[in-house]
Amino acid sequence: MKICGVLSPEIAQAAANAGADAIGLIFAESRRRVTVAQAARIVAVLPPFVSAVGVFVDAPADEVLSLAHGVPLDAVQLHGEEPPEMIEILRAQGVRVLKAVKVGERVDVAEVERYRAASALMLDTRVDGLAGGSGHAFDWNLAKGLSDRFPLILSGGLVPENVTQALEIVRPFGVDVSSGVETGGQKDPEKIRKFIEQVRRWESAQ
Repeated sequence: MKICGVLSPEIAQAAANAGADAIGLIFAESRRRVTVAQAARIVAVLPPFVSAVGVFVDAPADEVLSLAHGVPLDAVQLHGEEPPEMIEILRAQGVRVLKAVKVGERVDVAEVERYRAASALMLDTRVDGLAGGSGHAFDWNLAKGLSDRFPLILSGGLVPENVTQALEIVRPFGVDVSSGVETGGQKDPEKIRKFIEQVRRWESAQ
C-alpha cells in the first residue's frame, strides 16, 4: 500500500503507523508537489521497511537520478510518457522504477508489455489534461486477470469504501491512493487508517 502525495513528516508518520508500505513524494507539477528540502524531512522520519517513492512526470533522467540518490528515494514512479529506455537507464544506476500506464476504455496490453522492465506497473485512470491524481476510477474489470502476467499496482479513484471490491476484481500486487484519503484537499489520518484497515482485512481473508 502506497499513500501518495504526502506533504509533511506528520502525515508520513501517520501513514507508517497505520501500516502503509510506502509513501509517495510528488516532484511533478501538482498541488501536492514537494520541494527537495520537504522530501528530505519527510524521508528522515520514515521507519525501516517503509519506502519513499518519488513521482515524476516526463522529467530528464539526470534529474530523476539526482533526486533518487540525493533525497534519498527507495524507488521512482514515472507517471508521464517516458520511453521504455528510461527504465533501463535508471535501473542501470541502481534505481527501482514503477511505471504508470493510463487506462481509458480499455487496457493497452501492448503498452503494458513495453514497460515490462519496470519493477511494477501502475494502472491509473486516463483523464485528459491530468497526469494523475484525478480521483476517478476506471472499469476494474478491464484489468481482470492481468495480474497473472504483470506485477500490477492499482491506482485511480480508490477510497476506503471501494478498495476491497477493487482488490477482489484485479488482485494486484499493491494499491496506491491519494485523493481518496483526503478531506478538503488535505491528507486525513483517519481515512488513511480506514483504507489500510480494509486492505489488510482483505489480505488476511485470502
